[in-house]
Amino acid sequence: MTMLTHTGGSFEPARRSPGGHDTAARVAADAHLAMIRRFCIGALTVLAAGGTLAAIIALKAALFVWVFHYY
Repeated sequence: MTMLTHTGGSFEPARRSPGGHDTAARVAADAHLAMIRRFCIGALTVLAAGGTLAAIIALKAALFVWVFHYY
């Protein structure tokens, strides 16, 4: 029970060394961010291609209506 109670004195948390960052977790986080970045760039590329295709179709339709307008 004495391990669970505070026996007095100042409580000092464990000290961390200045270079004690978890490098394995940092590498994993960087790899995860790179994967997310690649996915977002790919998604934006697909959206840009789709927008370009839609613009070309709309332009062709507008030209067709303008040239072959029947009253």
